[in-house]
Amino acid sequence: MFNILDSYCIDDDALKQHEEAVCRRSLTQKLKASLSPHLTVPELSCQIYSFFLATQWANDESVRRSLHIREGTIGKWQRCYTTDFKEEISSSFEFHVNLSAKGYRSLIYSGDHDAVVPFMATQAWIRDLNYSIVDDWRPWLVNGQVAGYTRTYSNQMTFATVKGSGHTASEYKPDEGFAMFTRWISNVTL
Repeated sequence: MFNILDSYCIDDDALKQHEEAVCRRSLTQKLKASLSPHLTVPELSCQIYSFFLATQWANDESVRRSLHIREGTIGKWQRCYTTDFKEEISSSFEFHVNLSAKGYRSLIYSGDHDAVVPFMATQAWIRDLNYSIVDDWRPWLVNGQVAGYTRTYSNQMTFATVKGSGHTASEYKPDEGFAMFTRWISNVTL
């Protein structure tokens, strides 16, 4: 759902519990030990494998020492940490209105293959802000290729889609994400 064109990878429950796995000599052995016998090691392109590797890296003692994490101060790192939140913000609408009224620029972007927060939903949210369009839909390019489409609004807000990207645009399309942010932070049009 986060990228409708992404490879389908089996999300084994045992793999989700990989941090409980017994230490082995290699990451591959550790991953294989956490999978059901009928499954194989996922392709590197499978996002679940990247999550597994990131968790293993972040919980490695030498990495934690290099990051100067004092022993005993922080437990095991978990991706998608979900505990101890004091409140949940159900909408950023008011915050955005207040900040844009103060003259702050904003960059809003969506991957065009994200079914969790589709770009059409982001556009509906922007329409509710009721800002005038300054520069209507046009493609923006990276290396002479269409990287997505963009529109600029009167409140110094830029909206962009990232072509072929999922929910976390820079993860799926790092070159395009870097170009988009670099141009925006430098106050250069996309």
